[in-house]
Amino acid sequence: MAETTDDAAVARLIAWFGAEGADLPWRRTRDRYRILVAETQLQATQVARVAPRYERWVARWPTPAALAAAPLGDVLAEWQGLGYPRRARNLHQTAARIAAEGWPPADRLQDLPGVGAYTAAAIRCFADGEAVLPVDTNVRRVLARRFPGGWPGTPEGEGWAVGQALMDLGRTVCSARAPRCDTGCPLRRGCPAADAGVVAEVTPRARRQSPYAGSMRQRRGAILRALAAGERPELGRDPDAAASLLADGLVARRGARLVPVGAP
Repeated sequence: MAETTDDAAVARLIAWFGAEGADLPWRRTRDRYRILVAETQLQATQVARVAPRYERWVARWPTPAALAAAPLGDVLAEWQGLGYPRRARNLHQTAARIAAEGWPPADRLQDLPGVGAYTAAAIRCFADGEAVLPVDTNVRRVLARRFPGGWPGTPEGEGWAVGQALMDLGRTVCSARAPRCDTGCPLRRGCPAADAGVVAEVTPRARRQSPYAGSMRQRRGAILRALAAGERPELGRDPDAAASLLADGLVARRGARLVPVGAP
């Protein structure tokens, strides 16, 4: 059977990744827990910032049981700077469930706290090697530009490589604002968006975030940073932010002050 254009493109993508793929610490493991940690940390956080934090995390808590045994306050303090602390709380809860019950089957991964469709697909692809595409912002952009009719299929045994390759390509070459279509993109040949000159037009629109300065996110973060630094802020310092953190179970209260969850 003659090779189709899309089959050839996928082969070029895999070859490109073999030569150009980034050496990232979570790519040196197929451990489900470590993949889960990496994917949770990478949500809305740049790769360069995550890499050292991931290595520190898995050195401190190398297994679900180790993480589950840690006080949530310590987990949140270690998470500082990665944003969205509910992700750390969910990771802590997931570790406790896995330590107690083991991992659910692949089709039930979304039963775990904080594990949505993307993270479940990432575990199946990057830990289990399944031919499942984890579609994040970078992958969605590549697919929209190069494969508008849908992904043509993953060659046998190449699930991990394809998933990682699409992420690297979207992050480094097929980027949102300055795509390098004609300087080394392995998918340039036959790319309908580039051929038609409509790369910008077919790019999925990113959701606009509200300003961080002065936001509730910033105010909550200030309290969590103070706790991580050993302070015990008064409730009256920012009552609304304190109430929000208490409602999410991310801090505890001792009289008129906030303390880390699990603090004596």
